[in-house]
Amino acid sequence: MASSIARNPSLRNATFLAMNAVMAAAPALAEEVAEAEEKGKIFDFNLTLPIIAIEFLLLMVTLDNIWFKPVAKVMDERDEAIRKKLVGVRDNSGEIKQLQDEAEAILRAARAETTAELNKMKRETAAELDGKLQESRDRIEKELADALVNLEIQKQETLKSLDKQVQELSEQIVSKVIPFSA
Repeated sequence: MASSIARNPSLRNATFLAMNAVMAAAPALAEEVAEAEEKGKIFDFNLTLPIIAIEFLLLMVTLDNIWFKPVAKVMDERDEAIRKKLVGVRDNSGEIKQLQDEAEAILRAARAETTAELNKMKRETAAELDGKLQESRDRIEKELADALVNLEIQKQETLKSLDKQVQELSEQIVSKVIPFSA
């Protein structure tokens, strides 16, 4: 019966009003009975005490069934939902840690790949520059050898022309120094 009262709001309200009426009327009845009995006593154990105790117990049962059990049920459901969410959040922390580890591994791999590509590019560039440098050296050495050959040829030609001029000069000198030739 208590669960049907808790489920049906109109029945709950009617029960609550009936209990209020009984509780309001009971002390008045107890008072009339007490006046009829002996007056002047300091404390009298008549019907007032049991009526108040019964009212208290009825109020306690009524409030427990109408108010406290539904509120406790709602609070338990809310606590359960909060616990589930907390467990879900704790479970997500493992996933987040795993995702962070994966991201760090990807970054390390990308850095290693980038470093390898940079080193490869440096080696290729250095090899290309060495090739160009060797090519330039070869060209310069060839030009130098050609220039040396040309200089040697010019030297030989100059020496031959000098020999001719020396011969002519010596003949002129001899002809002037020795005027008579036999």
